[in-house]
Amino acid sequence: MPDVDKGTVRITDIGPPNYENFLPPIIKKNYGKWLYHEILKPGVMVHVSETGDKLYTVRVGSTRIVSSDFVREISDIADKYCNGYLRFTTRNNLEFLLDKEENIEPLIKELQALGFPVGGMDHSLGNIVHTQGWLHCHTSASDASGVVKALMDEFYDYFVGDKLPAKVRMAFACCLNMCGSVGASDIAIVGMHRRPPTVMADRVKDLCEIPSTIAACPVDAVRPKTINGKPSVEIDEDRCVFCGNCYTVCPALPIADPLNDGLAIFVGGKVANARTKPTFSKLAVPWLPNNPPRWPEVIEAVRTILEAYKDGARRGERVAEWIERIGWPKFFKITGFEFTKYHIDDFRLGEATMNYSNYARL
Repeated sequence: MPDVDKGTVRITDIGPPNYENFLPPIIKKNYGKWLYHEILKPGVMVHVSETGDKLYTVRVGSTRIVSSDFVREISDIADKYCNGYLRFTTRNNLEFLLDKEENIEPLIKELQALGFPVGGMDHSLGNIVHTQGWLHCHTSASDASGVVKALMDEFYDYFVGDKLPAKVRMAFACCLNMCGSVGASDIAIVGMHRRPPTVMADRVKDLCEIPSTIAACPVDAVRPKTINGKPSVEIDEDRCVFCGNCYTVCPALPIADPLNDGLAIFVGGKVANARTKPTFSKLAVPWLPNNPPRWPEVIEAVRTILEAYKDGARRGERVAEWIERIGWPKFFKITGFEFTKYHIDDFRLGEATMNYSNYARL
């Protein structure tokens, strides 16, 4: 059916609907007129317009994987307190948008009674954005939901309180394809495959289209080969980067390895250009074992980083800025992490990035 958009009739349903159709009336009325915003308390923010209107935001930690019952529950709460207006942020938060200040405390009380944590604003730990992990992803080296649950249980107080020098954004990606925002997060956990895919030679011909399997490899590590008289492939281990792309198109090349798969921790990424330019995260811990259901080694490593940052950073200083000020040698010294050969960027085109030596890296 035609879609009415700004008074005109569209003759196609291709493309997204106009975003203005979904704005709360107070935002639409004051679009482009907001003067400032401030944090009233953990998890509660107000935007003030030049017209005098105020928009209140209550932020709630949510999970990435949700059920239809969950969506119905939060929708009923939004209907009750803020005329149904709420939004999901890119980091899995829920934000209830209110125009009545008197509804803030009743909303918070009901949310907390249902077990929803209110926080994640200002100088706190933000909700952890993460990938699908073992629940859905076929190339994951670790579980996303499990690790993130363990992390948020452990560092809950940093989400609901203003206890850190600045905002700390955390992310989790269950493999090196990095579907999560790990490159742009203060602390990031990445699932690591350490062995190339296993070639099930007797099944390649039946399960895979060999040309597309070869083409799927970004580093030309998959080569055609005849094995036991059957068309198959082989993996050049020296070129393989353990991305799992070949397994995506060829189920006969499984990459999951319970003994060798694990996790790495990166630090110092950020998108903001406040004070310093945006930065990519860099390696801090090359590998930690998968140890479900609570991943104690990962918890301890993240705790070490958070506590060192909390104790050593200046007010308003992000993790990247703190490390830049004290230097990488001191970061490794105070955290106790071992500096290894894996911290040196040995990418074949590393010369172009001026990152080929440990001197540049440090």
